[in-house]
Amino acid sequence: MKEIVFNRELLRFTVIGSVDNGKSTLIGRLLHDSKAIYADQYKELEKIKDKWQTQEINLAYVTDGLKKEREEGITIDVAYRYFSTPKRKFIISDSPGHVEYTRNMVTGSSNANAALILIDVQNGLDEQTRRHTIISALLRIPHIIVCVNKMDKVGYERRYFEEVRQQYNDFASKLRFSDVRFIPISALKGDNIVKKSPNMSWYEGATLMYNLENMYFSSDRDLINCRFPVQTVIEKNGINYIGGNVVGGVFKTGDEIIILPSNKRAIIKEIIQNKRILKQAFASQSILMKLDKNYNIVRGDMIARPNNMPKISSQIDAMICWFDDKADLDCDQNYLLMANNKIVDAKIKNILYKLDINTLHRILDFNKIKSNDIARVIVKTKEKVFFDSYAKNRNTGSFILIDKRSNNTVGVGMIR
Repeated sequence: MKEIVFNRELLRFTVIGSVDNGKSTLIGRLLHDSKAIYADQYKELEKIKDKWQTQEINLAYVTDGLKKEREEGITIDVAYRYFSTPKRKFIISDSPGHVEYTRNMVTGSSNANAALILIDVQNGLDEQTRRHTIISALLRIPHIIVCVNKMDKVGYERRYFEEVRQQYNDFASKLRFSDVRFIPISALKGDNIVKKSPNMSWYEGATLMYNLENMYFSSDRDLINCRFPVQTVIEKNGINYIGGNVVGGVFKTGDEIIILPSNKRAIIKEIIQNKRILKQAFASQSILMKLDKNYNIVRGDMIARPNNMPKISSQIDAMICWFDDKADLDCDQNYLLMANNKIVDAKIKNILYKLDINTLHRILDFNKIKSNDIARVIVKTKEKVFFDSYAKNRNTGSFILIDKRSNNTVGVGMIR
């Protein structure tokens, strides 16, 4: 019984890769073959088929919802889809493949437990797939499934699959991924998606769906460093209930905690979730916390353990992905930095180097950091903020930069 409960845990995965590698078709096939497309959705797909006078239903339209995407046959926005099987619940993000939409890919992949990287077996490892792989490494996505797609186009021959696998391994070996799996598939025909393909008897591994349903990812959470960024404070009968999401560690009733930035200490009296009293709360749970002292606590404060606190500084060393296609990164510009529910004024103090996404080399001689570039920077904030390294905790180790004039998000950072 416990195993069944565990398996129903929500898995977030992103589908990425270069344009026209079949990402939307793969997601459509997953939803179709797992019986997750509703009858009215299927009727809509049939109408589109009749309109365009095609012989087969285009499963890519399940996710390519924007009119421009359907007309041009590309994915622009990040499309999210929810579905479930008897074993597990899933949220899929279908990220765009074109280089000008790389920032959308970062957004869609930031909270993913796993990444499905599609490679067209006919084209091999191209520049955009390299870029997506590097960003997956920067985002510390713990599980990578490389789907070598369109095997039907090469007669399902093993040697083409092995060539692509070798290409990818040679490149990704520099990125220190801990879990990389390879599956030969045809998203269009359904080979090795939900059912084992009779066309590739040489492949002894499991299907894509089996890998997704049985992937163990609970250990990817930070269950050691207790972090609770305050999102809201609810006052009831003169008592403050502190609301937010546990992003690290395990908090228990009776634990001594410290409140940042005031450094005041208290004891946890109650932990509440959906009107239920819990003995403990761990990473990923949204809770209300009641303390033994009614301190003045506000959004952006952080609750931690006295003997295990985050870093506290007004200077941050980070890798940043620049999003703004209207303005380059400007060291003279004032930005807003948002991290852990706290918003502060910030400036880019220094740009240390720009990253070459093909070779992973550092570019020291560059003119500017423009949209979709990745660089290492030093950020200076007007007041101190609380953070961990991104390698330790993806939640407390990340931030976004906001343009104060337009209020647009212009960059996302991963703290070193």
